[in-house]
Amino acid sequence: MDRSLRRDWRNHGVRVVRRDQLDPNTPQTPGMARAAAINHARAGANKLWAGTVSIHPNAKTGAHHHGALESIIYVVEGRARMRWGDQLEYVAEAGPGDFIFVPPYAPHQEINASPDAPLFCVVIRSDQEPVVVNLDIPVVETPEQVQWVDPIHPAQAASSDPRAEGSDDEQHHTG
Repeated sequence: MDRSLRRDWRNHGVRVVRRDQLDPNTPQTPGMARAAAINHARAGANKLWAGTVSIHPNAKTGAHHHGALESIIYVVEGRARMRWGDQLEYVAEAGPGDFIFVPPYAPHQEINASPDAPLFCVVIRSDQEPVVVNLDIPVVETPEQVQWVDPIHPAQAASSDPRAEGSDDEQHHTG
């Protein structure tokens, strides 16, 4: 292969962003702290944004959405309580190792369900655009608990999660 046609993988290949190199200069929502890890400016990504979110014990964000973006939240540490809907009328919880999917334009609120431990998550979004639309919406007092059941593995949803034993009211899968 002609060397002039080869890609410069050393300078335009894999990127590792260390935890002390995260960038807090990203749109914020009251009640949480976001920091960018992977975006075009930092790592050359063209289609994804990834970063971290931390929420203090017993804290919650304001209601917001991320426009046309899809978001995936991976809970690293702590207990996440998610409320969503036009009046945040639905609620589910996720713990370490759980994934949360937030579809485009979905009004939602992240809550740290623990009164004494921080909540740490990794967030991945489907685009570079840093869309955060903070909402001023009426909120229902008592949201409906939702337990998402995987339509591909419905029989495994409760039996495959060892944390589900002995706790019928805990929510481990959200949608």
